[in-house]
Amino acid sequence: MTSPQPAETRTQGRSARTATLAEIAREAGVSAPTVSKVLNGRADVAPATRSRVEGLLRAHGYRRRRAEATRSPLIDLVFHELESAWAMEVIRGVENVARDAGLSVVLSESAGRLTPGRTWADQVAARRPHGVILVLSGLDESGRALLTSRSIPFVVMDPAGDPGTDVPSIGATNWQGGLAATRHLVELGHTRIGAISGPTQMMCSRARVDGYRAALETAGLPVDPGLIMAGDFHHEAGYRQGLALLRRADRPTAVFAGNDLQALGLYEAARELGLRIPEDLSVVGFDDLPVARWVGPPLTTVRQPLTEMAEAAAKLVLDLGRDEDSAAATRVELATSLVVRSSTAAPAGA
Repeated sequence: MTSPQPAETRTQGRSARTATLAEIAREAGVSAPTVSKVLNGRADVAPATRSRVEGLLRAHGYRRRRAEATRSPLIDLVFHELESAWAMEVIRGVENVARDAGLSVVLSESAGRLTPGRTWADQVAARRPHGVILVLSGLDESGRALLTSRSIPFVVMDPAGDPGTDVPSIGATNWQGGLAATRHLVELGHTRIGAISGPTQMMCSRARVDGYRAALETAGLPVDPGLIMAGDFHHEAGYRQGLALLRRADRPTAVFAGNDLQALGLYEAARELGLRIPEDLSVVGFDDLPVARWVGPPLTTVRQPLTEMAEAAAKLVLDLGRDEDSAAATRVELATSLVVRSSTAAPAGA
């Protein structure tokens, strides 16, 4: 016999009385234990079955009780990779909000995976934090179900892929940033402009390259696939792919790097080949990390408001925790802006 779950309270739904779990099970064509598994976020339920049961639970007025009193004073911050100055800007933003709310931040890393594993989800469920922020990452079906069943809100910051219409997310105007970076180079007189993208499976990376293409096409310049190199947002990729671009007989006179770290790798490749920045090669990055101001020459880059994005994600996840009945997903994009410094100039002979 299956008893009502402590995580749920039943309110008036579409029918004159609230259905029991057994009645919901019959309507869904499943067993009562299967309904119980869905309520508890168990992973061993087929996605189609889970969706059908959750729809019926909502229709019959099952709502999760507020869990404020049982939450730990924590925010879980999960990174795809945790090893750069980029991550420090994000941590700073989340810490700003957590400190004001009297909370602490727990850091974890998914070791390069786009979704953290089941062990991580179980640990978070046991901690019962005020909320979870996933950076350049996401949740699979079972992870989402587990957090939802424990009334733990989550927000995705700078999602790697499409998080879905029902997942709150905070991002930046990546396409507009790629457009602005490339348009700046075009306006300086460059016609052969290379690009070093980030990982091709990441939505932000694809959007930046799409903005690069749009700027070239708008200016009436051809998009040469041979000048677009796939990177991984790390310094080494900027160096390696930079060498490949700059060793071409018809090398580009300017390069839009997908982020500042790859731009710094490109600096190293240019020095190795005896090319001067910006006299022989103009470089534009993306992010505007603190190092962009101090590298020689200071880097022209697209400012992505990382700290503000992290603050917005932290405020959103806390707001969702205070209003657990809110079903509306929030998708916010913060504006990027071009910051012109000394790494870009007109091409030689222009």
